[in-house]
Amino acid sequence: MNVQSNSGANPVIQLSKKGLTKPGVVVLQTLFIWLITYLEITIRNGVGVLTGLAICAAVFGAVRFGRAGTAYVAATTAPIAFAIAAFITFLKEDGLHPSKFGVDFVASLASAAPYLLISASYGWLNFLRSRSVKKKKAAATQS
Repeated sequence: MNVQSNSGANPVIQLSKKGLTKPGVVVLQTLFIWLITYLEITIRNGVGVLTGLAICAAVFGAVRFGRAGTAYVAATTAPIAFAIAAFITFLKEDGLHPSKFGVDFVASLASAAPYLLISASYGWLNFLRSRSVKKKKAAATQS
């Protein structure tokens, strides 16, 4: 439906800020990590470099394309999304066999650990940096 103003021209809708919101960051990271993890587990029967790079890319992308105030969400969502994706995918692949499922799940967490550490470090450092910048701005406006 095309709504026109009184002057006959189409109204111009302007966004106040550019970038992803907090829900946008969560959805983007979760879907991207879930897709790559599912494909790698289905094809290779395990987690490897592709999933690790997807985790890093999801965090770097969320930090780069997120709005101000999304640094905390960018840092925390990727590890949680990966753990849930690996858990559900291995549950689907292995069934309810606790020993095989447990070994596969822990092995996937271990193989992705370097990538999780790198991306979490970058995400948390970015969060702490943005928080200190916000505090400095608040202190400058008070004095």
